[in-house]
Amino acid sequence: MTLTRTQVRDLLDRYEIRPKRSLGQHFVVEPNTVRRIAELSGVGPGDRVVEIGPGLGCLTLALAEAGASVVAIEIDDVLADVLAEVVTEFGCSDRVEVVHADATEVNWPALFEARADSGIRWTVVANLPYNVSVPLVCDLLDFAPAVRRLVVMVQKEVAQRLVAVPGEEAYGLPSVKVAYHGTSRMMGRVPPTVFLPRPSVDSALVEVVRRNIPAVEVDEDAFFALVRCGFGQRRKMLRRSLAGLLDESRIVAAGVDPTSRAEELDLDQWAALATAAGEVAN
Repeated sequence: MTLTRTQVRDLLDRYEIRPKRSLGQHFVVEPNTVRRIAELSGVGPGDRVVEIGPGLGCLTLALAEAGASVVAIEIDDVLADVLAEVVTEFGCSDRVEVVHADATEVNWPALFEARADSGIRWTVVANLPYNVSVPLVCDLLDFAPAVRRLVVMVQKEVAQRLVAVPGEEAYGLPSVKVAYHGTSRMMGRVPPTVFLPRPSVDSALVEVVRRNIPAVEVDEDAFFALVRCGFGQRRKMLRRSLAGLLDESRIVAAGVDPTSRAEELDLDQWAALATAAGEVAN
């Protein structure tokens, strides 16, 4: 149960919809792809799912077919109305709630509290809008502890940033954020041919599973302030990029080489530096 490429084109023509580049709109129109994503997400009857950027509902229908209850958050007012019609036409409006909202401005705890008893675990399954995929993933990890797992389709370059480890070129602040909160893996490449309009880059499916507790025990705000500072000048050695927070002797005392660069440090090293910075502040 999902839309074919022809059905998507018919809907776009009928409602005179033109995908907006400003919203990063690229609709998945290959039924086998959305069914595969739904299958890989592992959701089924009784599971609660958030889908961000559902568009015309190709993936939404596949998730509902799997038996999941879906909250589909769509920023585009026309698409939100069309999506509501589509899920009704396919007979799954009882399993899909369409929310017309900007996902970057959603109060996640309030959204979940209003829709389920406390303790319910949610899964995010989405073809994320290209232009906001990284901040959305980071916000969900930071502010939506009810979300225990994310299975998201993003640009391949973004996927590499989310799953990168120290020493890799793609390793940066998003990589540290993901590793702090959870474990991640690349689930597969997605070619441009399954999208309408067709993007100029490959996409990839990424899974993030939230840890029960963060990977390191630190003051989270101080930790990420330090990481942000380090990656803000990533080509510089730490003794220069962190000069405003730690002098060279304290970096050495934390067990870190001051000539290292931000992309070379693992979570334990960042945590040691954050602890040292906290001692300086106090």
